[in-house]
Amino acid sequence: MRSALHALPVLQDNIIWIWERDGNAVVVDPAVAEPVQVWLEQRNLTLVAVLQTHHHADHIGGTPALLERWPTAAVIAAASDRTRIPFQTISVADGDAVPLLGRQLQVLDVAAHTANHIAFLLPEEEDPDLGPVLFCGDTLFSAGCGRLFEGTPADMHRAMQRLAGLPERTQVCCAHEYTESNLRWAVHQRPDNEAIASRYRDVVALRRRGELSLPSSIGAELRINLFLQAESAEQLAELRHHKDHWRAP
Repeated sequence: MRSALHALPVLQDNIIWIWERDGNAVVVDPAVAEPVQVWLEQRNLTLVAVLQTHHHADHIGGTPALLERWPTAAVIAAASDRTRIPFQTISVADGDAVPLLGRQLQVLDVAAHTANHIAFLLPEEEDPDLGPVLFCGDTLFSAGCGRLFEGTPADMHRAMQRLAGLPERTQVCCAHEYTESNLRWAVHQRPDNEAIASRYRDVVALRRRGELSLPSSIGAELRINLFLQAESAEQLAELRHHKDHWRAP
């Protein structure tokens, strides 16, 4: 059985992740439907599941139309968010495991950006095609984290600490391409940090070539992500406040 992971950029900076295996596909946080449908049909893939990390429109907006095209596809979302994701068909909570495309998809509660935000983890496994993968929505970004719309700094710090404990080779599949702007801020915060500066230079070059900076990895984020490195909720709150109000010189 062959697996592959694909990133589909849509809108201004959203990334829809598509996990493909043996003619089937799982789509993560489809902001819009048409590009996904075209992509899948061009490759003769069948949509079997949609993963929803949280309820924001730029994550669930394309799901109803995809279900019209593939009505048997499952929609996996937080049971606590049934009101805001009413079309979910498999309702999950922290610690649940869902069999999907021959793997056990694990559910992690990472509420902070929103009150019911979850992440999906394909854990370490003897899979030559696809090792550990984290679909983290808007909780963890490369060199950043999500804004606190419904949660607290303490919530986000708990989420960051949980994700920091995953294997370093875990691929980090964020839902937005924010890496360059996040690193620009991080360089300003830590001007003597060569790991951050080096990654910033690399990402600037990638983006100038029209390439994505994602997926990242937990190991890379441990070296460059100030939010993942925060030692306390108070420190994370200071970083979040600064970034929310910072304007690049």
